Amino acid sequence: MPDKNKNAAIAAAAVLLSYSMLPTAAVRVNNYITNKIPAVKKSAGRKTICLSFDDGPDSRYTPELLDLLKENDISASFFAVAESAEKNPELIQRMKDEGHLVGLHSLNHRCPLFMGMRDTREEFMRAVDIMHQLDTDVIYFRPPWGTINLQLAGMMHKYGMKMVLWSVMAEDWRGDITAEEIARRLRRRVHSGSVICLHDGRGENAAPARTIQALRKVIPVWKSAGYEFVKADEVYGK
Repeated sequence: MPDKNKNAAIAAAAVLLSYSMLPTAAVRVNNYITNKIPAVKKSAGRKTICLSFDDGPDSRYTPELLDLLKENDISASFFAVAESAEKNPELIQRMKDEGHLVGLHSLNHRCPLFMGMRDTREEFMRAVDIMHQLDTDVIYFRPPWGTINLQLAGMMHKYGMKMVLWSVMAEDWRGDITAEEIARRLRRRVHSGSVICLHDGRGENAAPARTIQALRKVIPVWKSAGYEFVKADEVYGK
C-alpha cells in the first residue's frame, strides 16, 4: 500500500476509534461496574428486578405483552423506536396509562458506531420531536446495540437524558432460539438488582412472540421467589 493511502487509512481508523469505539467501550465498562451495585440494591431487604423492552412498539406483539404485564401487576420500562412509536401512538399512550416508563431507543435503530455527526444529530432531534408529539417527555435513552458516538453523547447531555443499558440479556431477538431456552437463560442469569433487556419488536421469525411465551413461564417463578419489579427511574434515578 502506498504511504499516502496507508496514512489515510490510519487516520480514518484513529477517527473511528476516538469518535465511537472508545466512547462505547467506556460506556460498557462503566455499565458493567455500576450494575454490580445498582441503586435498587441499596434498599435493604428488597429483591428487585427491572424488566425493560426494546425495539417496539409493535402492533403484533406489544398489546399481548402489555396484557401479560397487567395480569401480573408488573410495571416495566419500554425503550421505543420513535418511528415505530409514531405508527402506534395508542400503544405509547397505553404504556403510560398503565404505569410503565417510556424511554427512547433512537429514531430507526441505526447503529451509532457508523453514523456521522450530522446524521446522529438530526436523527436524535427528530426522534425527540416525535416523542414530544406523542406527549411523551423522554428522560431515559438506550442506544441501539448499547453503542454511542461522541455526537450522541453530546445530544444526550443537551437534552438532559440518562443512558440506560442492562445487566442481563437472553438473546431473545434471535430467530433460532426457543421460548424454553429464553426462559432457561432468564432463570439462570437473573438475580436481585438485574436490569433485564428483552424485545417487543423486530427480531427474526416472530422472535417477540417467543419472548412473551418465555415470560409466561418465568414471571410466576420470579414472583414466587419474592422479586419486586421496578422501573428504570428507580434504578438510575429520576
